[in-house]
Amino acid sequence: MTDQQIVEKINSSLAEEFEYDLGEMSPETTLFEDMGLDSLDVVDLVIVLETAFGMKIREEEAIRKIRTLGDIHTFVIAKKRQTENA
Repeated sequence: MTDQQIVEKINSSLAEEFEYDLGEMSPETTLFEDMGLDSLDVVDLVIVLETAFGMKIREEEAIRKIRTLGDIHTFVIAKKRQTENA
């Protein structure tokens, strides 16, 4: 899976889960201000990512620092590469 395919899968999964316009999503889109997510939605976000990519990320400290879609893209791509090389 290419980085671009990962980004597209993240965006489409989150747009569907949170009913957000895919056309308004960019790496700079903030989760809390732009998308209107709250702390409870973050739990759903983690579950969506875990399901979409078949990986466990709940205990990852880095997940707490995510603020934008770009942060999610970077995190998932790195995690995916890490599991592929393990």
